[in-house]
Amino acid sequence: MPTSLPLHTNRSLLAGLSCLILLGLSIAFLDRPLSSWSHQHLNGIDGFVWLTQIAEAPALLAVYALIAAGIAAACGWRPGRWGRILISCGVATLVALAIKEQLKFAFGRTWPETWVQNNPSWISNGVFSFEPFHGGQGWSSFPSGHTTAIAAPMAVVWQTLPRWRWLWASMVGLVAIGLLGADYHWLSDVIAGAYLGAAVAFGVLTLVNRPQ
Repeated sequence: MPTSLPLHTNRSLLAGLSCLILLGLSIAFLDRPLSSWSHQHLNGIDGFVWLTQIAEAPALLAVYALIAAGIAAACGWRPGRWGRILISCGVATLVALAIKEQLKFAFGRTWPETWVQNNPSWISNGVFSFEPFHGGQGWSSFPSGHTTAIAAPMAVVWQTLPRWRWLWASMVGLVAIGLLGADYHWLSDVIAGAYLGAAVAFGVLTLVNRPQ
């Protein structure tokens, strides 16, 4: 008789399917009108740019946290619950950011607006495309690095510190609002970054919490 898939496998499949559906809908129907609306109505509002800066701290903190954990471990420290959470946040953030860079190169997506070296964009040139393996900063919109950077550590604490889930979710939400309001990214970029960060975080937690 066929056996049913483990619960975590079912959840992973559902998460992957939901990601593909949301990305497809966003790319087909939402990315361009949202970018045009944001540029027309929200352009120049500094508050959205400030919100995106929330995502800049996790990567830097992750590096220092892992260095400190490594030194402490060399001195005989063995991480308890809080130590494992700290290490998981650091590892998840750095691994997610490394994967993000490879995905940006692989998908080669153009940006909503022109930011660097006269890159082609939707607002400036009506360009809306994926050019796989093109390379260059003008073709690296997908997935959102800022969303990835904040989603990875927030997904770790979402799982390990569920009492404060409203706070962890709000951090990701604020960064997403900033990115979309400033027209820095397409909606589908943000969706992909959130799923990538969460997927890496859950994978790291699975490894960290495995029995010896």
